[in-house]
Amino acid sequence: MPFLELYDETLDINSTENYELSVQAGNDGVSCTILDTLRNKFILLRSYEPDDNGLFDHDKMYEIISRDDFLTRPYKKINVIVPSAKATLVPSALYEESEKEGYFTFNQIRLEGEIILTNEIADPDAVIIFALPGPATDLLNRSFPKGRICHQLKPLFNYLHLNRRATGDHYVHVHLEKDFFNLVIFDQSVLKFCNTFHYQTLSDIQYYVLYVLRRMNVGQEESVCFSGRRVKPKELDVIFSDYIKTIIFAEPSGNFTFSYVFNDTDLYRFLNLFSSTNCE
Repeated sequence: MPFLELYDETLDINSTENYELSVQAGNDGVSCTILDTLRNKFILLRSYEPDDNGLFDHDKMYEIISRDDFLTRPYKKINVIVPSAKATLVPSALYEESEKEGYFTFNQIRLEGEIILTNEIADPDAVIIFALPGPATDLLNRSFPKGRICHQLKPLFNYLHLNRRATGDHYVHVHLEKDFFNLVIFDQSVLKFCNTFHYQTLSDIQYYVLYVLRRMNVGQEESVCFSGRRVKPKELDVIFSDYIKTIIFAEPSGNFTFSYVFNDTDLYRFLNLFSSTNCE
């Protein structure tokens, strides 16, 4: 099982009530970060991934969480991020809690046993409606009873709010998960496009991104930002270099700093983990 661990020497397992834990958990991996809230500094990053691009079942996810010495500790705040391709956005002005299932099934197919959850976001002013399998929801609620379950779009939109350019140019962002990606396009402060695409190959990513950019009249001279654990810069350069002038790998930023142990790490791979600390 591939394993990544970076930690600062100041990390203290007996001081976790002064820390903020962010966890991303799914069948393609379990990752976590720890923020020392007294210094606003990230001091730990851990990531577990299945062997040979496989998947974790719920038993394996529970085993990883229950055996990890830091994931079972009490924290000042806990953020739980869940990647899910099944989500829809509803403007807050139109949202009614009693109608959330109807909103969801208008765009998605709800499978038996799935739990529908919601997250509010401020920019754009909307509600994310998403579905998780019942066993996964139970596992996360049991493992992190004081945690906030967030769809991956919530920290992503939080990052975009803080970092996108306030100009007349488009802001284009692609966030890659294991077998799907989110494509978000802003024009100044207006959300113009947000959708999820499933992919199997790099050619699939190329096709969907370029098709949408053409339809949205985004020119080749504009930049495209990428993030996510599945980002491989050399491969993206190969498939997009003839079509996109500038590719940017989105680095997390906010009211926090990083321990020196992160200096040589590709932080864009864990953008949502780091960005979740700014979510309200």
